Amino acid sequence: MASNLRVPPRFVPTLTAVLEVPPEPVEEPATDDLAATPEPVPIDMVAIRPGQLSDDDAFRLEEQLLHRVLQRIDLQLEERLSDTVSAAVQQQLDAMLPRLRGEIESVLRTLVIESLAQELSENTGSVPASEPGSLG
Repeated sequence: MASNLRVPPRFVPTLTAVLEVPPEPVEEPATDDLAATPEPVPIDMVAIRPGQLSDDDAFRLEEQLLHRVLQRIDLQLEERLSDTVSAAVQQQLDAMLPRLRGEIESVLRTLVIESLAQELSENTGSVPASEPGSLG
């Protein structure tokens, strides 16, 4: 059982105070139809006094709370991170495209010029232009 117990990270908030819920005042319903009485808000969770739980129970309660909070975070974290990273990558790509196009154009222009110069230098020296019958 000791292997299942984990110490939560130090940045996870822990319960340090218990708030007392004051009893709701009982109001008599208004006889006027226009005066609406607010519905009482149901209390889903009741604060537990520190003396009511043992250390093990308190630790298990904190673990359950931590687990539920991390589950909620995990559900949306992947989606939000994916959207954020996609947007950042797209911005960087948009900024890089003009520079990449310029670099590719420069490299291609250099390759074409070098290849054309090499081709012309090889062909001009191999066949004399003054000989008849050198049409190919």
